[in-house]
Amino acid sequence: MTLVQRSHERGITTLTLDSPANRNALSAALVAELADALKQCGKDRDVRAVVLTHTGNTFCAGADLRYPPQPKALVRLLKQIIELRKPVVARITGHVRAGGLGLLGACDIAVASAEATFAFTEVRIGVAPAVISLPLLPRTDPRALARYYLTGEDFGSAEAARIGLLTAAGSDVDEVLEPVLDGLRRASPQGLRETKRLLTAKVLESFHQDAGELAGLSARLFASADAREGMTAFLERRDPPWVL
Repeated sequence: MTLVQRSHERGITTLTLDSPANRNALSAALVAELADALKQCGKDRDVRAVVLTHTGNTFCAGADLRYPPQPKALVRLLKQIIELRKPVVARITGHVRAGGLGLLGACDIAVASAEATFAFTEVRIGVAPAVISLPLLPRTDPRALARYYLTGEDFGSAEAARIGLLTAAGSDVDEVLEPVLDGLRRASPQGLRETKRLLTAKVLESFHQDAGELAGLSARLFASADAREGMTAFLERRDPPWVL
């Protein structure tokens, strides 16, 4: 079963997360398949830029709690998106949760429809948004992140754009996306490559400095008693015991 579909049109390769059974959650298999697809895009001279999108009503539900990737594998995937020598554009028409927001933060440009919703739900299952902070902290409003990291509450696409999580949002995501893709098609490959290098330098600093520590933190938290209870409660569709 293919979890990442690929199509190509006029220099733009679209990678579509297609794992409806788990709402495109980041399983070990999906992470590996997406990493391979990105690697192929990096080698293909016909690829000017990459669009990352999804099937169904969820872009990505976060880590797959049954078959999660290793934290280091998620670090490698996020870094791969940032280091890819071609722009990566997220196209979102549904929900994004937890680890899915790390994918969003790693992309160079992110656009969403008005019905998209977002939430950092890690605190509600006893963990923290550790690895995904590597691309998010340098790019997103810190006061807003403090609120949404700590509360786990939902917010909409207009708020996501305001705090820097999205580049733009609108009622018709493809209408928002059209001038972006037109601009990328008009740019030279060298111009895109070197401009992306400038834009991602600060983000990559966070990977060089903090990736090992945050991957370790993620592994410890997911192995904790609180996380086991939180994940069990989530899968059983009940509140964990700490809910007041």
